[in-house]
Amino acid sequence: MPKPIKQRKRPTDVNELAHYVGDVSRQEDGGTLPPTKKQVSMFMAEMGRRGGKIGGKRRLETMSPKERSQVARRAAEARWGGKKRNAED
Repeated sequence: MPKPIKQRKRPTDVNELAHYVGDVSRQEDGGTLPPTKKQVSMFMAEMGRRGGKIGGKRRLETMSPKERSQVARRAAEARWGGKKRNAED
């Protein structure tokens, strides 16, 4: 004779069913491990690269030549126009 299945029956009341579904969704299956910090970092870096590739192209398409020139000037100033170094340093 087969063993009976030990599983809760689904409730018929709406509130009890909602509680049951919540309990079932929170159960851990034990087969998966949480991602490591390195895995999360690699995943987020990949997501950033994807968005960066798309974002820059779209930004250039929507900017006028004058706006692009201003952005490039600010970038050059930030990169090259910092503090002047002394010859003694």
